[in-house]
Amino acid sequence: MRRFPILAGAAVLALSSVAAQAQDKLTLQLKWVTQAQFAGYFVAKDKGFYKDEKLDVTIKAGGPDVAPPQVIAGGGADVVIDWMPSALATREKGIALTNIAQVFKRSGMMLTCRKDSGIKTPADFKGKTLGVWFGGNEYPFLSWMDKLGFKTSGPNADIKVLKQGFNVDPLLQKQAACISTMTYNEYWQIIDAGVKPEDLIVFKYEDQGVATLEDGIYTLDAKLKDAATVDKLARFLRASMKGWDYAIKNQPEAVKIVLKNDTTGAQTEKHQTRMMGEIAKLVADQPKGIGYLEEADYQRTVDILLKGSSDPVITKKPVGAWTHDVWDKAMKK
Repeated sequence: MRRFPILAGAAVLALSSVAAQAQDKLTLQLKWVTQAQFAGYFVAKDKGFYKDEKLDVTIKAGGPDVAPPQVIAGGGADVVIDWMPSALATREKGIALTNIAQVFKRSGMMLTCRKDSGIKTPADFKGKTLGVWFGGNEYPFLSWMDKLGFKTSGPNADIKVLKQGFNVDPLLQKQAACISTMTYNEYWQIIDAGVKPEDLIVFKYEDQGVATLEDGIYTLDAKLKDAATVDKLARFLRASMKGWDYAIKNQPEAVKIVLKNDTTGAQTEKHQTRMMGEIAKLVADQPKGIGYLEEADYQRTVDILLKGSSDPVITKKPVGAWTHDVWDKAMKK
């Protein structure tokens, strides 16, 4: 008879322990495959930063057939990584995405061209074939071409747009004079394929005045109406920004963590090390902290997307497309 109270007490303690360790589940959908582009999130999970915030985070890799806005709209994620042009276009179409943090301060997008194509300046694009990613990634390109006064479609198009796959073959095989590349990824694939840097000319969107915001963290408007969800999202941001800070300061370790999470085995340490270094340039040096969306950067993106009388990316200024509320709550602790 004496054993019963002892067991009951132990059971109570066990239950209390379980309650104390209870973690809120949260799913993050990445924009692309597992790589250093998303190092901060993998680091946050590996180093226990999410666990410290009582979060059980699932990170879902993306790919060519994965559209983050569709995933979150279908209930497959709580937050997604997306580029702002895609998110704003999606919002206008009825899926109310809201930016709660802007991790990438600068754009890594550029057109990489073969010098033997005769291209020396953007004016030389006329009459050439240019490779472009679609699925939401085409919007900055279309805005840039409109700024240059080039028609991209129709019988009198000034350039031929090649719907580019997620590889660099069109440039290597001379199917296109230029292709879309990121400073941290495809450019280096071209170099690794044996093309010399001096045989290429690159046009960075940042330098051309048409840079739009890239990797940001988005959720649905509806989720921001629930206080408990906002608290969960704030804890997620706090741990994620800690992960990004750690990744930038400890790049070799961050690369190892990314490779450990690459279930495909497709990534190499050499490529991911270069990528991590380039990604750090896009994320670092944010005066108010990693993830703080500067309103001027947001407005620049909106202005670029609104331009273009023929077929603008968005037709009206977005309302409620971003908020500092979650970021502010995350940083107040």
